[in-house]
Amino acid sequence: MTPLLLAFTFRTPGRLWLLLAVAALAVVYVVRQLRGRSYAVRFTNLALLDSIAPKRPGWRRHLPAALLLVALAGMVGAFAEPARDERVPRERATIIVAIDTSLSMDATDVDPSRLVAAQAAAKSFVDLLPKRLNVGLVTFNGVASIKVPPTQDREELRAAIDQLRLGERTAIGEAIYASLEAIKTAPEAEGTAKVPARIVLMSDGSTTVGRPDSQASAAAKKAKVPVSTIAFGTAEGTIEIDGQPGPVSVAVNPEALAKIANDTGGKAFTAATEGQLRDVYKDIGSSVGYTTEERDITATFVGISMVILFAAAVLSQLWFSRLP
Repeated sequence: MTPLLLAFTFRTPGRLWLLLAVAALAVVYVVRQLRGRSYAVRFTNLALLDSIAPKRPGWRRHLPAALLLVALAGMVGAFAEPARDERVPRERATIIVAIDTSLSMDATDVDPSRLVAAQAAAKSFVDLLPKRLNVGLVTFNGVASIKVPPTQDREELRAAIDQLRLGERTAIGEAIYASLEAIKTAPEAEGTAKVPARIVLMSDGSTTVGRPDSQASAAAKKAKVPVSTIAFGTAEGTIEIDGQPGPVSVAVNPEALAKIANDTGGKAFTAATEGQLRDVYKDIGSSVGYTTEERDITATFVGISMVILFAAAVLSQLWFSRLP
């Protein structure tokens, strides 16, 4: 649970001027205490003063007053209508997870392989999204396929991710088009407001077949669907291909993916390990799966102030048999 009082604002901050009255009370209290001490020093016979004056309680006599002032300050804060930003799960949204299944995903520059690491991270991503979001799965190599239409069934998604199979070539543009088609199949929400949609596309290469990235990006931009991209892998990645005399380089191409994100209003990320990929998915999940809303916390200020005021009254009764 996020601490309530670490960051907050006041919707009517002009009322905080009343804190000056609390400060004035504090000044009056301090002045009166200093005057009382000055009067006591006028007795020249200190031994006699010790015998006739009762033992003073020291710091305890100031604590109830201090608590009372803090409680008053809290009540002024409550009067100024405090609020804080709070992260809450989105009630309505459609997220399409697009995963590259080209042969280059068989590279082992990411332990144990790019594909296995991507599967594990993608399942974690699906699990961290709010349950009421519709999530779909698109896979792509030389062709793009809608493996799971937008759904709230996380087990179906996880099972489909486990069944990913590799194929030749890479069609990133087609993956974006397939994702846009998948978004159209999402269940309609009540009301007329359009349900927000996002595409999260993970790839380790660049388009080698199908419609170009620029054309797909334009389609996504027209549909107002941002595409966040993840360039997954390293420059040292290689795979073995039958008929080839040696390892074939499958270096990741972050520039091409970053351009897609920039053109569509999404965000571009890179990841070279499974741990980094999980972190990226977590970051994306926080932005697409949750929204920030202003929540009133006046009751919290009032409650804390009442507790402090009650503590001041109890201590004053216990120590001095009176209310502060």
